[in-house]
Amino acid sequence: MRIAIISFHGCPVARLGEKDTGGMNVYVLNLAKELARLGHTVDVFTRFHDPLDPEIVELEPGAKVIHIKAGPFGEKKAELPFYIREFVDNLVANSYTAGNSYDLIHSNYWISGEVASILSDRWESPHVATFHTLAKTKLRARAGERESSLRINLERQVMDQSTEILALTQAEKSDIINMYGMSSSKVSVIPAGVDTRTFYPEDKTEAKQKLGINSGQTILYAGRIEPIKGLDILLDAFRMLDGSGDAQLIIVGGSLSEDKELDRLRSKVDRLGISEKVMFTGSVGQSELRSYYSAADVFALPSHYESFGLVALEAMACGVPCISSNRHSPPEVIEDSGILVNPYSETEISDAILSLANNSKLLEELSEKSLKRSYDFSWKKNAQQICELYEIDSDKPMKNFDKFYELAAYRTLVTVCDFFPDKKQNLILSLLKFDYADLIKWANDFGLDNPITKDFLLPFEEWLNNKSSNTFQ
Repeated sequence: MRIAIISFHGCPVARLGEKDTGGMNVYVLNLAKELARLGHTVDVFTRFHDPLDPEIVELEPGAKVIHIKAGPFGEKKAELPFYIREFVDNLVANSYTAGNSYDLIHSNYWISGEVASILSDRWESPHVATFHTLAKTKLRARAGERESSLRINLERQVMDQSTEILALTQAEKSDIINMYGMSSSKVSVIPAGVDTRTFYPEDKTEAKQKLGINSGQTILYAGRIEPIKGLDILLDAFRMLDGSGDAQLIIVGGSLSEDKELDRLRSKVDRLGISEKVMFTGSVGQSELRSYYSAADVFALPSHYESFGLVALEAMACGVPCISSNRHSPPEVIEDSGILVNPYSETEISDAILSLANNSKLLEELSEKSLKRSYDFSWKKNAQQICELYEIDSDKPMKNFDKFYELAAYRTLVTVCDFFPDKKQNLILSLLKFDYADLIKWANDFGLDNPITKDFLLPFEEWLNNKSSNTFQ
């Protein structure tokens, strides 16, 4: 089977721990490799993020990453919907030039789902969608989170248009059913895996020496640096350990330069008076990350929301027990191999850290359980299950619209309306109802030469003119 994996905004070979690189990137990278090892041909399509990105990165025999030009370098994620059309056009041109066709498309994240939905219609290929995070779940998990109406509406639209939805946990499946109204039969649960060739226990003493870490209790966090990860409360919890001797907190992730959230956390550390006991490393490579996991006594994952919690699984594969949020997906991954806490309670987090610091027998027991639990998450096994899902999906009938251009115009105009809310009015209702009469009126009112709409509407000029003259007069 020839498979196209879409990872529009996140490059699977990018340095981990930066703003938009995390568990999803690792998921795409390892899934592509494992599918290739099972005999499939896999092309992962992502956008150029840096002028130094090579056009093609070979991952394994049969698997490669292909960078597609779409928008300027360094573009913010919120502005990426503007470049979906460019990405699709260039991707199609790339596949045409290479003489490639695809039996199935697997999208990762909602914006990739938009790309895949268009391609699915054009290629008449089934589309499996994995979201990794859900806007409605994020909004529920943390006060102060903000998500655009565009994302929420398009998440639901991608779900509707996909052939199958692949969730990583039962908790995620429940949210897709209950919050987005999807049928249970359309959602399959297959967890992520862990690469045990990369993540395995190193000698703890040697790992600490290699990294220049003292011999005291080491608490580790690794991942993206953003408010929903719960680092504020983790710092408050660590401050409560003031009398616990030489305990230290290491935070891996983010950029040590030009990272506002990391700068804010550093300022908080100074205010709390714990700067001598907290280390910020910035993002690190996976082999170095293994050493940090191995050097840690405890891994902390206090996130308000995790769609899976792959970093916890990596830590467990290195024999490190987790103190993790008891919300959403992490309990399914960790089970009884760690300590689950209320992520909004610094007292619970602090007490959990102390319980492991003061009970070496419990620490050893949970370390053994963590390592054993990680063995349940094999990329090979999970890729085999996903292949079975792919085979099922290839036989499912496609839900097609009358014409590709109708669907593409709809998506384009949704994007325009989100960025120009003063033009929405009753139009958004017609968009959601697929009322093309109002779409055409809107396009005609603005005019194809209007600089606001020109870039969006020109690809559909022929279709719009045809509809205007023949259908809606």
